[in-house]
Amino acid sequence: MSNVRVKTEKLEKEFLKILKQNGVREDVADYLIKGIIQASLRGMDSHGIRLFPHYLEGFKQGRLNKNPNYEFKKTGAATGVLDANHAPGHAAGMEGMKHAIKLAKSSGVGAVSVSNSSHFGAAAYFALKAAQEDMIGLSFTQATAHVVPYNGIRPFLGNNPFCLVAPCAHEEPFCLDMATTTATFNKVQTFAEKNEQLPPGWALDQHGKETTNASEVLSLMPIGGYKGFGLSMALEILCSLLTEMEFGPNVSAMFGNAMNEKRKLGHFFIAINIANFVDPKVFKARLQQMMDNLRKEPNDGLAEVLAAGDKEKNTLLNRKLNGIPIDDVVINGLKDSSLSLKDQLKYEK
Repeated sequence: MSNVRVKTEKLEKEFLKILKQNGVREDVADYLIKGIIQASLRGMDSHGIRLFPHYLEGFKQGRLNKNPNYEFKKTGAATGVLDANHAPGHAAGMEGMKHAIKLAKSSGVGAVSVSNSSHFGAAAYFALKAAQEDMIGLSFTQATAHVVPYNGIRPFLGNNPFCLVAPCAHEEPFCLDMATTTATFNKVQTFAEKNEQLPPGWALDQHGKETTNASEVLSLMPIGGYKGFGLSMALEILCSLLTEMEFGPNVSAMFGNAMNEKRKLGHFFIAINIANFVDPKVFKARLQQMMDNLRKEPNDGLAEVLAAGDKEKNTLLNRKLNGIPIDDVVINGLKDSSLSLKDQLKYEK
C-alpha cells in the first residue's frame, strides 16, 4: 500500500472549496476542516481527513445542517446550554467550548452542554482551544454503543472519550485524549479498510467472542474491565442526561443508518480559568517541570518515558514539516470528493 504526503495548506484550501460548492456556511466549514486536519496532524488518523467524504455525504443528504441556527441559553453564572441545530460536531463543539471559555473568564469556570449535534471527531480539538486562553479544557461526547458491559456480550454504551488539556510553559499543552476502550471503532475501521488483523484484546464479535477480524467486530472491550465501562457510564451521564439526548443503545449510529437521519448527539465542555486559582505563569512552569521530571524517570532501556500526549506532539512536528501521509484507501475516498483534489493528489504523489 503506497503513501503520499500532502501539505495541510493545500488540503485546507481544497476542502473549503468543496464545502462552499455544496452550500456549507464558511464558519461551519472552517471548524470542520480545521478539526479533521488537526486530528491528522497529531496522528489521530482515524478521526482525521479520512472522514471528509463521510461528512460531505452528510451535508449532501441532510444529516448535517449546512447553515445551522445555534441557540445558546445562559442558565447560571457559570453554565449554559447550546442547541446546535444539527451542525457538524466540530462546529457545534467549538461553539460550545467558546461559550464555556467566555463563562470561565467571568466566573472562573464555564460548563456548557450541547444538544442536537453530530460526530465531533477528536475531543482534543476543543480542549486545546481552552488551553490557548490559559485555561484547563475538558471535552466529552457520547457515541454509538460499541462498549460491552462488564460480563456482557453485546454493546450498551459508547466508548465516550475523556479529554483534559492544560497549558505548559515551553511546549504544546499537556493533552490526555482517550477513549474508554483500547481502540475506537473508527480505528477498527482503518484496520478493516486495509484488511489487517486487529491486535488481541480489542474487540468482540456478534456472539460476544473475542475476534481479531476487523470486519466481524460488534463490540469494543473497555479498558480496565469494569472500570473502563464505569468511566463510559459516568461520561454518558454528562453527555446524555444533561443534554436530554438519547443514551446507551438508543444513541444513533455513525455508520449504517441513512445519511438523511439526524444523529442528535450530546457533548459536554468545561473550561477552568487557571488565574482564578493560581498565577498561570506559575502553573505552566510547574506543569513543565512535572513533565520534564517524568521524562527523566528510569526506563527499561528500550523506550523513553513519555507523558500523555507526547507521541501526538512528536507526530505534529513531523507532519507540519513534511505533510500528512495518506494511503491508497484514503486517497481513493478523497478522489471521489473532487476532481481538483484528485489532480492535486496525483501531483503530490
